[in-house]
Amino acid sequence: MVAKTSFETRPCPIARSLDEVGEWWSILLLRDAFQGLTRFDQFQKSLDIAPNILTRRLNSLVERGLFEKRVYCERPLRHEYVLTAKARDFRPVLLTLLAWGNRHLAPEGPSLVVVDTADGRWADPVLVDRETGRELDSGGFTMATGPKASDRMRQRYRFSSQGSGLPLVENSYGVQEEAQSR
Repeated sequence: MVAKTSFETRPCPIARSLDEVGEWWSILLLRDAFQGLTRFDQFQKSLDIAPNILTRRLNSLVERGLFEKRVYCERPLRHEYVLTAKARDFRPVLLTLLAWGNRHLAPEGPSLVVVDTADGRWADPVLVDRETGRELDSGGFTMATGPKASDRMRQRYRFSSQGSGLPLVENSYGVQEEAQSR
């Protein structure tokens, strides 16, 4: 078995996030937990996953602080896996992934949708800026390196931001690379 490359020490939050939840079983376990599953046998039945793989994935999610392991039966000893606040913060990512999959990978139509429980309307998840309410994919937004970015990271991105509300600074590295690629 080839050892997985770890991104946990990389400065990029996308790479770190992939390291945390990027393994497909982990995402599917989180999906099922958001539907109320908490027990080993429930996850195993839902995912049709080998017990040894399920054990590793659950242990990893507990170690990473996404699940809390709680005893629900003393004899025989049985645990349930409960979503933590950190995991609950992943829910919008999961719903956005669902919407993207329906939009681009389901030519036959959606097999899973987000529904408003009050009126049954299908929801179309979008990411918005909390302060302005503007959709993040509506233009006018870009990724910029933050105050703690390394020089290597600044080479990848055109702009830097030193704080919320401050003007963007153009990275000389990114501009040079952009000009060379034209």
